[in-house]
Amino acid sequence: MHGSDVLETINSFLNEFVGGPIMIAAVLLTGLFLTLRTNWMQFRCFAYMWRETILSLFRQQKSGKGEISPFQALTTALAATIGTGNMAGVATAIMLGGPGAIFWMWFSGCLGMVTKYAEVVLAVHFRHTRPDGTVVGGPMYFLEYGLHSRVLAVFFAAFGALAAFGIGNLVQSNSVASAVEEAFNFAPFLTGLTMAAVAALVIIGGIYRIAAFTEKLVPIMAFFYIISALIVIYIFREQIPLAFSQIFHNAFAGRAAVGGFTGATLQQAFRYGVARGVFTNEAGLGSASIAHAAARTDHPVRQGLWGMFEVFFDTHIMCTLTALTILTTGTWTVGLDGAALTTATFNKALPQLGGYIVATSIVFFAFSTIISWSYYGEKCIEYLFGHRPVLFYRLLWIVLIPVGAVGGLQKVWQLADTLNGLMAIPNLIGLLCLSGAIIKLTQDFWQKK
Repeated sequence: MHGSDVLETINSFLNEFVGGPIMIAAVLLTGLFLTLRTNWMQFRCFAYMWRETILSLFRQQKSGKGEISPFQALTTALAATIGTGNMAGVATAIMLGGPGAIFWMWFSGCLGMVTKYAEVVLAVHFRHTRPDGTVVGGPMYFLEYGLHSRVLAVFFAAFGALAAFGIGNLVQSNSVASAVEEAFNFAPFLTGLTMAAVAALVIIGGIYRIAAFTEKLVPIMAFFYIISALIVIYIFREQIPLAFSQIFHNAFAGRAAVGGFTGATLQQAFRYGVARGVFTNEAGLGSASIAHAAARTDHPVRQGLWGMFEVFFDTHIMCTLTALTILTTGTWTVGLDGAALTTATFNKALPQLGGYIVATSIVFFAFSTIISWSYYGEKCIEYLFGHRPVLFYRLLWIVLIPVGAVGGLQKVWQLADTLNGLMAIPNLIGLLCLSGAIIKLTQDFWQKK
């Protein structure tokens, strides 16, 4: 058996497990368990979450130990989570599960808000100050210092370091190169070199430069996509009531075949909606808590609220906008899938211009993911081997960007992409076993308030 065949066999087995019902159930049940233990915190504290996150930007914020601002930590995390899944992934969920999949995406997003909150709280509480004064944290640190399990910490860091090259680099650079080639007829290799050059300027500067970059890029790319999607929805505004009716009705009744849509059962709507909700915001994966752990904050819970907002913004705002554009235009019945469906949707409302909007959004989303995941992978490498290999890691990261752009190492990146899901296993174990610490820290925060 050839090496590529071995990689394909391993990836097929792992992918079935990671994307299968067992893993999805584990993430959902963990979210439900934490929701009950925190007494439905995502609903009770929804208004307070806004006050302590976005609205806090308009007043003086309480500060503490850390390297970047709470907002910079949020934008760094959002840069990684807002990606092609918010467009192509949502389109695929609707194509396979029907409009009802969006309801179940919202459902899993609600549970994910508490899961992400818990990850961030633990990451900040158990973060580690290195001899040079820099602050590092994430699942590997709360697994070692909180759960006292070096084995689980090493597993998470190893999966994270390997997965970063797939989901955070090769896949993303290929998405950008493909979008640019299709929309602007620009050679993939030249696109890859351009991305590598810009990424080098950001990544070499470490978390300070990454945070400063994402602080500016994320609001711009989010605003651009939100306004574009709202224009499409406004053009087909008469179909908005029908779109919501389809979402709620089909969530419990499934959807018969229509046009190019092959039909979907209730089980399919639940499966694909939940899967999209789970994997688009990365709640349960643990990766985003690495960025949040670097935030300057006076209490873990305060930063945890930023984590909760992160999931709400990613799933309930960005993904919902994509879903509404597809449902109001009616393009979900034409038989297209993924990015092709999203492009057809925007083109129907904005002929020709729509394709450029989707391509530009993909470039923004995917490139920002490359920047943030470089930091996640770097911190995993640093945890495993110390600070010495960091410069080599950054250089390797930059070199692989044009390789992914031209479609190189596909078998490797598919396996690395699957390893991304395996990060959830040690992370979820840590969340469940340390749930008592999460509750104690939450109670401590409210008592001080």
